[in-house]
Amino acid sequence: MTTTEWGWLLYGLLITVLSFIHLLRIEYWWVRIWDFPHTQLAALAAIGLIGWAVFVQEYSWPHLLAPAGLTAALLYQSWLFWPYTYLHPRQVVRQRYPKATNRRAQDDPNTITLLTANVLMTNTQCPKVLQLAQKHQPDLIMVLEASAHWKQELSALEADYPHRILYPQENTYGMLFYSKLPFKSQELRFLVEDDIPSIYVQLEMKSGKTLHFYGVHPQPPSPTEHYRSTERDAELVLIGREARQQTGPVMVAGDLNDVAWSHTTRLFQRISGLFDPRIGRGLYSTFHADYFFLRWPLDHVFVSHHFRLRTLRRLPACGSDHFPILVSFTYNPDPKRIQDKPAPEGDDLEEAQEIVKKSRES
Repeated sequence: MTTTEWGWLLYGLLITVLSFIHLLRIEYWWVRIWDFPHTQLAALAAIGLIGWAVFVQEYSWPHLLAPAGLTAALLYQSWLFWPYTYLHPRQVVRQRYPKATNRRAQDDPNTITLLTANVLMTNTQCPKVLQLAQKHQPDLIMVLEASAHWKQELSALEADYPHRILYPQENTYGMLFYSKLPFKSQELRFLVEDDIPSIYVQLEMKSGKTLHFYGVHPQPPSPTEHYRSTERDAELVLIGREARQQTGPVMVAGDLNDVAWSHTTRLFQRISGLFDPRIGRGLYSTFHADYFFLRWPLDHVFVSHHFRLRTLRRLPACGSDHFPILVSFTYNPDPKRIQDKPAPEGDDLEEAQEIVKKSRES
């Protein structure tokens, strides 16, 4: 084999391994980190196939390993992304009104609007976040990575948002939650780690319906954050279990530090029974805001079958490494949708129990 053939063969094998290594149920960051860059791996697989066809054009053994592996990788990535294309049925159907009514989301007592933003703790462009809030006037605002400085800079929101949970921290896991809607109950919780908060709030919608809202921001598996994914996964499992037990409308939102197509996020959906409004619409990748070639969906909003989608938008960057998300849902339950709820499969319940047990043992 020539040097060129060896080079393309090794390239093909490397991309193939990186495309499938995340299937190993190993919790350490150096495996779990490969859950994320599948859009990039798909592009690299396509480049590899084109390069092989142009520069090698040899399909005998062992040359065949490279194009075969790259084709398998590209097909697998396509399978991962297919739910987030217009070809896939939508999990959350759209709420439509007759054009003659010209009805705005703010006018519908059954509609609730959320703005969620991971603002990056060291970001100094606080006025941009305020401008987004003032422009869109959401019912709920959730700010992640909030420090004491961010709490002070966003204090102008407090006049319009009288109901609040404000827990700034200097460890990039502070959380600020502002609501125009009254709380029936509220909890600041530390489900898995002592310095990683989440919130659970029962909100009274304008129509009088009670919404169960969960705000989350678990730690990711990475060399600079946490050496494994168990704690992140356990927090999602615990919230998923609780969300499934609720009989009323549920919303879970936040930076999950996990991508939409990962095993953990899909497990969360099956455990919780919640729907993803991106399915059938697009990825809405929110990270990294500065590098278009390194971008994937980390910020999520999941809802129960009670809701229809009014608006889903990725907003302009506000100085953070994450784009904000604006989403509006209308409470308009369809009893038939209960049958469409994601449900546990195979050993999901046993796996979920093992994840929680392992996180508590350590």
